[in-house]
Amino acid sequence: MPEIPPFSPTIALLAVAAGWQESFADALKPLGLTSRKYALLGHIRVTPGISFSELARRSRITAPSAHIAVAALKDAGLVDDATARAGAASHLEVTDQGRQLLEDAAARIAALDEVFAARHPQLTDALRAHMIATFAGTDNL
Repeated sequence: MPEIPPFSPTIALLAVAAGWQESFADALKPLGLTSRKYALLGHIRVTPGISFSELARRSRITAPSAHIAVAALKDAGLVDDATARAGAASHLEVTDQGRQLLEDAAARIAALDEVFAARHPQLTDALRAHMIATFAGTDNL
């Protein structure tokens, strides 16, 4: 019988994440969203007026990649740049259409959360407690 390796929380979380990442992508796909687009819209929604450099930093992408992604979101009518002119700082905001799309995505994600919680109630409780303890008193939650 092969030896069971020692428990690794890192490996365990990666295994759980890999199992749910596909479900997450499948839930967003009919809305025309990827996880990256969803995250970008979310960052812009919670921080109206966010700069491209800050958006790139939060999204862990380059500023040029942020410009390309936001251009696609603008073309789709999901984001507006109130000060879009050469040489001016951008003032990014989610449009009404973008807010509705985020609400639709939130409903789909909530359904996934229910399935996860039903399958893994103890893990759900532990993750919730950890997030609350980690982010208590900060603006990160």
